[in-house]
Amino acid sequence: MAVIISLAFLILWIAGLSIAGLWKIFEKAGHPGWAAIIPIYNMYIITKIAGKEWWWLLLLLIPIVNIVIAIILYIAVSEKFGKGAGFAVGLVFLPFIFAMILGFGDAEYKETTA
Repeated sequence: MAVIISLAFLILWIAGLSIAGLWKIFEKAGHPGWAAIIPIYNMYIITKIAGKEWWWLLLLLIPIVNIVIAIILYIAVSEKFGKGAGFAVGLVFLPFIFAMILGFGDAEYKETTA
């Protein structure tokens, strides 16, 4: 029983860190932070931050395809904040850590990348 409670606590902790990081990322990009807690809508905001069209959200609903699209979106978001593809890999595999770094760090959102 203690293992189940500990696992549930760990999952809630990781989810809380991810939400906090996304909240700050959204605010840095000029979007409402509360959007981080609304499922599907938060992915729509990520597509906007990445500079992609709204229909990319539909691609995220297709199994297998969504993995590739999420990686592409995370690369675009990383670039918008002045980070590279390596940082996007971190966002894919350890989002609760890298979202916090991006949200609470000194990275600034740039509307266009040059």
